[in-house]
Amino acid sequence: MSRFDPDDFDYDFWKDADKRPGWDDLEPGVTLASKPITITAEIIQRYARSIGDTNPLYFDEAYAKTTRFGGLIAPPSIHALFLFACTEHDHFMRTPGTVNMGQNWWIHEPVRPGDTITLSSRCLDKLIRKGNTFAIHDNVFTNQHGTVVCSGRGWTMRPY
Repeated sequence: MSRFDPDDFDYDFWKDADKRPGWDDLEPGVTLASKPITITAEIIQRYARSIGDTNPLYFDEAYAKTTRFGGLIAPPSIHALFLFACTEHDHFMRTPGTVNMGQNWWIHEPVRPGDTITLSSRCLDKLIRKGNTFAIHDNVFTNQHGTVVCSGRGWTMRPY
């Protein structure tokens, strides 16, 4: 398991673009490779600051312990960071030219400092509409206990 370090994150989404799978390469039902990442309070707090959310549930351990959560948690939208932190550059979601056409996310459990998050991601189906190529995909994030913390389904318009 690796600890995710935002300073080491490669933000070059064009890197190795020619090696990434295109629409023709997507295989519905195949679970794609991912890497687990361990979340720290620092990651949670850096993410919360970056989105402008200063909720004390993310920063103040003493306060968070008095709530129904019993300790620090991450903002629910942190799964967007996980989608890219858990995947390598050859993952189909990172393909340049991919357009997010819509998504639904369900938060099942809060993410906490010390959690190791694993992603299970797959293309469910692919189709052509009016000459455009689309993929329907789902993503399920689990913690080190095998508990689903977040799941989602979305559509992307794909390059060939």
